[in-house]
Order: sequence, then C-alpha cells, then structure tokens
Amino acid sequence: MDFGLVLQTDPPASRVIELMKRAEDNGFTYGWTFDSAVLWQEPFVIYSQILSRTTKLKVGPMVTNPGTRTWEVTASTFATLNDMFGNRTVCGIGRGDSAMRVAGRTPNTLARISAAMKVIRALGSGEEADLGGTVIRFPWIKEDAELPVWMAAYGPKALKMTGEEADGFILQLSDLYLTEYMVKAVKDAAVAVGRDPSEVKICVAAPAYVTEDDSPEALAHAREQCRWFGGMVGNHVADLVAKYGEHSAAVPEELTDYIKAREGYDYSHHGRADNPDTAFVPDEIVDRFCVIGTPEAHIAKLNALRDLGVDQFAVYDMHDAQERVIDVYGSTVIPALTG
Repeated sequence: MDFGLVLQTDPPASRVIELMKRAEDNGFTYGWTFDSAVLWQEPFVIYSQILSRTTKLKVGPMVTNPGTRTWEVTASTFATLNDMFGNRTVCGIGRGDSAMRVAGRTPNTLARISAAMKVIRALGSGEEADLGGTVIRFPWIKEDAELPVWMAAYGPKALKMTGEEADGFILQLSDLYLTEYMVKAVKDAAVAVGRDPSEVKICVAAPAYVTEDDSPEALAHAREQCRWFGGMVGNHVADLVAKYGEHSAAVPEELTDYIKAREGYDYSHHGRADNPDTAFVPDEIVDRFCVIGTPEAHIAKLNALRDLGVDQFAVYDMHDAQERVIDVYGSTVIPALTG
C-alpha cells in the first residue's frame, strides 16, 4: 500500500513544503493538496518547490476541476512539472465543490469532467487533443511523458465513469462498507468496457489522528479534530440526495442518513478543525469516515482497506497534530503496511 499526505495550501507555503519533505522522509510516496483558488494559495506554484525539495514524492491536486482553468493550461502546467522533475505528478480531478461555489459558479457536470480528462491526459502525455474543433499538441513535450488522471467520485454515475475512463479512483472517506461498495462499482464498470480493473488505482483519503491510548478523553479530542471531514463530505452527499432522493436505491443510506440534520455550510471554514458547521456530524460518522485511535487501530483499519483493494491511503493532515501523525505513520504504521 502507498501512502499520501493531503494538505491545504495555507500560507506560509514554506510550511506546506516542509511537511511534504517530512512526509517523504517518513515513507510517504504521494503529496496532495486542495485546489480552490479563493480559499488557498495557488498549489501548482508550490508543487514546483515541493518537487525540488524531494526526490521521489509524486504530487497533485485533490482535486482540481475543469471549470477554473482552461484544459490546455492545466495540461501544460502538469507537463512542465513532469519535464522538470521526471513524471512525478498526478491529476486528481472532480466537480469543483468549493472552487466553483466560492466563485459563484455551479460545480461541473460529469460530461464536462469526462471531456476534460481526455484532453488533459492526452496533452500531458504528448498526444494530440481536440479543443472543440482545434487539434493541438505540445511541440516541446518529451516522448516518455505521462500524466495519469484520477477521478474523485461518490454517486453511481460518477463511479461508473471513473471505472470506464479514469486511471485512478479517489474516495474521500474510509468507511469499510462504503469503500467495498464503491470500489466494486468502479471495478465492475471497468470490466464492463473491457478494461483490466487492476489498471484503476484506488486511493482512499481521510483524516488520520493518532492517540496515545484509547481512553474516552483521547478519542473525544481526536473526533473533534476530525469532525470537519463529515461536513466536507456532506456537501457531496447533499448533492446526491438532491439528485436521487433521500431513499434512492442508487445511493446507500449508510452514506446519506447522517446529513438529515445538516442546515448549511460556510466555505470560509472548509476543511478546518474549527469548522462550526459540522455539529450535525455524529461521532459514529467520524469513526467510520476517518481513521482515529492508537497506531494499532490505524494498522487494523488500513489492513482492512487494503484487503478491499485499496492501493493508497492519503492522510488528510488538517488538525493540531500534523507532525506527530506523519512521524508515527513513518515509524509504525507505514512499515506495518508495506512489510
């Protein structure tokens, strides 16, 4: 199993770079960041510095979207970084929840994501792409260029499209039941169109908080530090409920039930431990969607995720123990999962 670190690009950028360097030193192989131009600093500028300070770490957004940048610019940015540092980027892509809504726009449709993935992957890999009647190719790109595109998804149509078209699947929660359900949907879709399902890499991303023990006090603090995640996931779940209904057979109730008490969401607190709009998230959802507890508890849950076909666990590291989680994963958790 691979391990990734996920950060917001809050200033100073130097801290983001240092945490990513610390992660690589502790055995992490991927470095991911949010991509929301209004809320955080520009990630691609920071990727250049991360890549220059590390040797093997692969970097990318979790996730970018096809609405805030033109597709050829996105592809050119990735291709330039790969030319400079040797194919060490991954394009994570999705609808653009915060990036689009904060700018007063509607998140992208699946059709737009599909078209963008094809263009970005082709151009980033040195191939031609059609920009709606104009066919282009980067003349400066190297022959060995490659750019995998991984798609974030929850709903049935998005999961199907991921299996049919994407190089990887990003699932932003670590609930075992939902992981099994969604990984199966992606793999089945891949098989249905004649793909080898093993070609679709599976990345589960969720907050991880390591406690000294399993006392009620320690676990309560860990839950409060990670409760924001249920609110972030709740934005996507609310969209699914609006589209498919509260009790749709297309969406598991295990995913949708907990948002019934959700009243609103302020993106100025998006992805932060002090988010006041997540009181509706019960402890049970925090425990299911996140990975909290002693190192042994982390190892047990990650082994279960690996058994479900998960190739990478990406740690959302937005809480009051960033360095500790990186270090404990490096000393204890990663060695247990990688042999």
